[in-house]
Amino acid sequence: MTAEHHDPRKSEAPKGIVWIASYPKSGNTWTRAFLHNLIKIMNGEAAGEQDINALGEYSTWDISLEMYKELLKKDLQEADRAEIAAVRPRVQEMIAEQTDGLSFVKTHNALMMDRGVSTINSAVTSGAIYIVRNPLDVAISYAHHLGRSIDDAIEHMETKGLETGVSDKSVYEVYGSWSEHVYSWTRKPSRAVYIMRYEDMSSNPTGIFGALARHLLMLPTNEQLSQAIELSSFERLKKQEDEGGFRERPKVAKQFFREGKANQWQKVLTRAQVQRIVTAHQVQMQRFGYLPEMS
Repeated sequence: MTAEHHDPRKSEAPKGIVWIASYPKSGNTWTRAFLHNLIKIMNGEAAGEQDINALGEYSTWDISLEMYKELLKKDLQEADRAEIAAVRPRVQEMIAEQTDGLSFVKTHNALMMDRGVSTINSAVTSGAIYIVRNPLDVAISYAHHLGRSIDDAIEHMETKGLETGVSDKSVYEVYGSWSEHVYSWTRKPSRAVYIMRYEDMSSNPTGIFGALARHLLMLPTNEQLSQAIELSSFERLKKQEDEGGFRERPKVAKQFFREGKANQWQKVLTRAQVQRIVTAHQVQMQRFGYLPEMS
């Protein structure tokens, strides 16, 4: 995953999709906001933070209903999931074709087969940014996101092959369990998949986001990098939502940007909840340094 210029629309950049991939509530929107702010700053565009309701300016999502309706020529409520899965690669091809260079595309899909078809079209993929977060904290944020209890969120996270529904705006996504999702994107070391931990993004934003920029061959000055990080801070994102709402917030969630802190689980989860998450996800948690000390 490389780019010769910081603007993904430029023709000299390699063509294809760069996936911004994660399990839900793991830092995907934060990463997109940073990339948008950095691109704008490096392009010399008007000062001011990226509007969170205009994240389609430099990135998109591959589950928008319209492209699937165009290909299937029917209402998506009338299509079965095998039909949707079959045209998913073509939708992703259409997204890649719409941009001269790189296309940043958000996804919560696990990298796996769905009804005999890959959720990710490798033929039009240039690379991926994968964000992983401690499932002990994901459970709390995901519960608020779902408008459900933490125990319900934990159950969702341990359900193998979990899929979302088809809505009036989007087709379904294949999450799998939290462990399946993480493993699917990180099982093989690859220069094309750049992995970031949410906790490191929070504790060392300059180092982590700076490394991401260099990986994409974007070469911001220290001042440009610092400005992009500041404009993308959780506090700024939350303030925008408080003042103008956020289109990506599910109707059942009171807020999309809630707290954004690491290690909330230490004060929120019960011992039984911690044990349940560890039992379900121990292998992947150990890989990423998330196993807690259990006395």
